[in-house]
Amino acid sequence: MNIKITGSGSYIPNQIVTNLDFAKHQFLNEDGSAFNASNEVIAHKFKQITGIEERRYVDTNLVTSDIAYFAAQKAIDTANIDPETLDYIIFAHNFGNVKQGAIQADAVPSLAARVKQKLRIKNPKCVAYDILFGCPGWIEGVIQAQAFIKAGMAKKCLVIGAETLSRVVDIHDRDSMIYSDGAGATIVEATNEDGGILAHASATFATDEADYLFFGNSFNKNLDKDVRYIKMQGRKIYEFALNEVPKAMKDCLDKSGIPISEIKKVLIHQANEKMDEAIIHRFFKLHNQETPEGIMPMSIHKLGNSSVATVPTLYDLLVNGRIENQEIKKGDVIIFASVGAGMNINAMVYRV
Repeated sequence: MNIKITGSGSYIPNQIVTNLDFAKHQFLNEDGSAFNASNEVIAHKFKQITGIEERRYVDTNLVTSDIAYFAAQKAIDTANIDPETLDYIIFAHNFGNVKQGAIQADAVPSLAARVKQKLRIKNPKCVAYDILFGCPGWIEGVIQAQAFIKAGMAKKCLVIGAETLSRVVDIHDRDSMIYSDGAGATIVEATNEDGGILAHASATFATDEADYLFFGNSFNKNLDKDVRYIKMQGRKIYEFALNEVPKAMKDCLDKSGIPISEIKKVLIHQANEKMDEAIIHRFFKLHNQETPEGIMPMSIHKLGNSSVATVPTLYDLLVNGRIENQEIKKGDVIIFASVGAGMNINAMVYRV
């Protein structure tokens, strides 16, 4: 018995927001003072560092559980399964449902339960729950699904990663330009086919690192201090990721017994292009190898950073031939990897 992804789906929101759309924003420093650069200069430097040209935001009538349902239905259709046979629905997100203009998140009932309802699954033994694991949440959900299947507790699981970060950003913070909305979903099940999950690794660093991503006040000191927004210590995250993610990837690859020469693609969380390139370069350097050209498919240029949705969306686009000059074929070995709030890290070696 092997454990494989047998179906995938994603939802890419309709609203395109370019870097130029931030020209009307008043960007401030953390202390509330005016930032000493024009928005045009900010946008230019932002693209140079992150690689992001545009990102997607959901329509005003949609929330996270809605777009998760859209992706989930596609994954179910692709896998060609009866949703009543699902044993688990595992939904990775970080902020619940946040309605347009609201200041409060809604996660009761769980978003997984809402997706189950939208899918009209009547089977009470299909257990639905949410996980909060930062940006690595979808990968961690797949790892949990694998554990349930190995333990004989499940045969089929739906694992979702979805987020609407546009609803929790501080428009006065330049970091708000990174974030986007989106959803990705996969069916993970036991199969007699070759391949599947070969190894995984997870870790939580929470001594000093727990505060690298947090909810904090707007940089605009005139706004309500009881309203919080997603904040990050970008330099510390960059250094942490560069030091720890390559080691986690190496640990995972060592467990799998697969030589690095067999790795065809690395699907890494779409957080920041320069950071991702540096992580991949260091990972191959740990094996005394040069980084192969085209090893790292990217979606961040047009889709931005949608947190837990980035990796499953990237996978879905890749298997469906929607990433330019990139493809994966049956039998290829790929690595999934992510880093995010917690600070959490995980990786997974997978044979298609």
